[in-house]
Order: sequence, then structure tokens, then C-alpha cells
Amino acid sequence: MKKILVATVKPFAPDAVTGIRDICKSAGYDLTVLEKYDGQDALIEAVKDANGLIVRSDKVTAEVINAAENLEVVVRAGAGYDNVDLDAATKNNVVVMNTPGQNSNAVAELALGMMVYLARGGFNGKSGTELKGKTIGIHAYGNVGQNVARIAKGFGMEVYAFDPFINRAEIEADGVKAVTSAEALYETCQYVSLHIPSNEKTKASIGTALLSKMPQNAVLVNTARKEVINEKELMQVFAKRDDFSYISDIAPDCADDIAAKYEGRYFFTPKKMGAQTKEANVGAGIAAINQIKGLWEKGDKTFQVN
Repeated sequence: MKKILVATVKPFAPDAVTGIRDICKSAGYDLTVLEKYDGQDALIEAVKDANGLIVRSDKVTAEVINAAENLEVVVRAGAGYDNVDLDAATKNNVVVMNTPGQNSNAVAELALGMMVYLARGGFNGKSGTELKGKTIGIHAYGNVGQNVARIAKGFGMEVYAFDPFINRAEIEADGVKAVTSAEALYETCQYVSLHIPSNEKTKASIGTALLSKMPQNAVLVNTARKEVINEKELMQVFAKRDDFSYISDIAPDCADDIAAKYEGRYFFTPKKMGAQTKEANVGAGIAAINQIKGLWEKGDKTFQVN
């Protein structure tokens, strides 16, 4: 019997676990659920006899993978997969998948929600501004970016996008103005919403060169990864531009410095909140188990990332 481990420090919604359990039962898989566990040792011990592993933001390190002699597949329930050691997985013939699209609307709604919150001064009772008529640039036009565009158009915003991997015609078919470079996006748009992955090319790539180009009352919105921000240069931009604001669903390492100096020009959620909706949670969990089932029963590797 194939064994599946669901290991989540931040647990799935109960409906997601119930759905995963039902699918495992009907497919004849043995399911173990490890929630709110304390440290890597607990994960390493639990994964030793697993054939399949489902995680959320949990760290699947080389040590975890090497301890799991029977492991065949890891599914990261969500879009980003930088929490999984892809090299170690590949060396051990472990397929790694993500579940793109399942969290996209939740992340997009959060991005616009944070924008409204900042524009209205944190709902402090004072006069704020509106999003209608403002320009927004979407940096990476994948599943999340497309949902941001859809919602932003509903607010009456003028939407631009840059993504070197997506055809210009495909972007413009959505009623979005495609630009040919990141520089053009930042110099055009008052708001820029980040959706780039964190990798060797993108880490610390968002800094002075781009942020200094943004128009008056610039707002950078980050629902991607904090690692893509050059925090030293971010602080320099804050110091040089009293019209610049930064909102993110994960606090940067320099959050305390920003809070001490730039009140009213930032907002950070207490922890990464993009996928924290019941709908996204259930969707990602069910997608993860179905992808494992598809791999084992049909050899389907559609969402393999390694």
C-alpha cells in the first residue's frame, strides 16, 4: 500500500484534510497527517516510510529527502516551491510538483485589499485616495498576475504588465497594456504588484534602479517573496522619496527600521497571508492529492518543477 504524509506546520482547513482522506481511502492509500509539528526532526521521522509527501510552506530539505528512502513524489500545495530542495529531490529520483492557480485569486484579492487599506490610511477616519484612475503595473503575468489585472480593472485602474515569458498578444487580449521591459513598467505605474518567483536571478533584484523610476506617490506591492527585494536599497528609496510606500504580505528583515521612521507609508501582514483563505486552502490540498494520484495511476507529471 502506498503511504502519503501530509506535513503542515500551518494546517490545511478541515475540509481539505477530509477531502484528502476520502481520496486516499478510495484509492487505497495509507494517509498520515502531521500538523503543527515542532522542527525538522519530527518531519524527518514521519517521512521515513512515506511514498508521497504533501506540504505547504514547510521546508523539505536535503536531509528530509535523504531520510525518506521510499519517497517518490513531493507536492507543494501552492505556487512557489523554493521551500523544496529540488537538487536533492532530483538526485533521489523524487518528482516535485506545485499546484499553480489554486491560490491565485486569494493572493490577488489580498494585493488589492492591502492597496485599499494603504490608500485609505489604514481606515483611520481621515481623508484618503481612491484606486480608480490610478496606474498599476503587474510584474510577472502568471496566474496571480492575471487575477490582479482582472480585479484592478474592476476598480477602474489602468493596468500594465511585463512578463518576458508571455506573448504580448496574450496579455493585451485581457485588456492589459503590455510593456517591453521592467524599467518601462516601473516608470509608468504608480502601483507595481510583484509576482516574480524567488530564484538566483530574481533575489534582491528589486531595488533603487527600478523603484527610483516610479511616478509620484509610488507604491510597491509584494505578495511574492521577501527575498526578491534589495532591502538595503529599499531603505535608501524610503529615505530619498517621502512619497514612496511599501506593502507586503510578509515583513522584510528591515521592518522595524521602516516602522520607526516611515509611519503611514507601509503595511505588513503578521505572517504570509496570500493563500490564507478556506477556498484556496481546500483547492490546493485537493489538487495536491489528485496530482499524486495522477502520477501513480497515469504517469501524469504535468506540474513537475524539477
